[in-house]
Amino acid sequence: MHGLGSEHRLNRMDTKDGLIAAIGNTPLIRMETLSEETGCEILGKAEFMNPGGSVKDRAAWWMVREAEKSGALKPGGTVVEGTAGNTGIGLLHVCNSRGYDAVIYMPDNQSQEKIDLLGTLGAEVRVVPTVPYRDEMNFQKQAGRYADTLENAVWANQFDNIANRLAHYESTGPEIWAQTNGKLDAFTCSVGTGGTLAGISRYLKDQSQDVRVVLADPFGSALYNWVKTGKAEMTPGPSITEGIGNSRITENLVGTAIDDAVQIPDQAMVDMVYRMLHKDGWFFGSSTGINLCAAVEIAKKMGPGHTIVTMLCDDGTKYQSRLFNSEFLAEKNLTVS
Repeated sequence: MHGLGSEHRLNRMDTKDGLIAAIGNTPLIRMETLSEETGCEILGKAEFMNPGGSVKDRAAWWMVREAEKSGALKPGGTVVEGTAGNTGIGLLHVCNSRGYDAVIYMPDNQSQEKIDLLGTLGAEVRVVPTVPYRDEMNFQKQAGRYADTLENAVWANQFDNIANRLAHYESTGPEIWAQTNGKLDAFTCSVGTGGTLAGISRYLKDQSQDVRVVLADPFGSALYNWVKTGKAEMTPGPSITEGIGNSRITENLVGTAIDDAVQIPDQAMVDMVYRMLHKDGWFFGSSTGINLCAAVEIAKKMGPGHTIVTMLCDDGTKYQSRLFNSEFLAEKNLTVS
């Protein structure tokens, strides 16, 4: 009996202890076709392998964790958030595993798949009209006001809660540095809240100032101009991408070392996503398409022999009614080659 017990304990050494322990430590994957064509190593952090299916699981756990640590969130409490989808999905997984209720405010320009999934996961979902952040009826501001009306509740406030940034400083950045043995020349990703880029940039720059950090932006956002000119002025849009781009500089993004920015048109993103699907077999969402386009642009500028890392934010499952819908794309004057 003793021998069987010892063997069982040894087998368990390779397991993860529950959902929270399964967040992070995602693989870094060489994007074969893009690497071969550019002569650079283009590596993608496989964030779609997190329990909730996206990079936002990290921010979700860190925001809840910090709220627990501060005493703002107590057992049986409620987490309220305004989210375009993936942060809400991550929060629902975390809240379900920790015993919290969740109320999610979403703008009405998001895919139906995300709305349905949040409901399936147990959230009270409130879909509200899409209006700019300066409007008091913006989905994030509505979430904040509602949280204030509840006892034992917190507004996650992913855009300005720097626990979001901390998640990537403490987990994603160190993972990338270790997985590349510190031999990377550039990091790029798109920005919504700014937490991913800000946390990773801070960590990588702490290790080496030579790592080039490049913000990837869709059209219809102010972040490209902010990096290039110092002024957060909107570029023409809109974009069909979801959850990225912003009209303002969030607290997560403030003070982040960013060396450059690239702007990616929707058509280039669509081409990339479909190319990855049909050529390499990957089923990615629109943010990942933007990221991979940016990585290729950086590889072309830097020349062969460099290593560029980006984020594979989530898969394409939640975008079938839009990005993978030929009628929707045609309405937006986008084509699939």
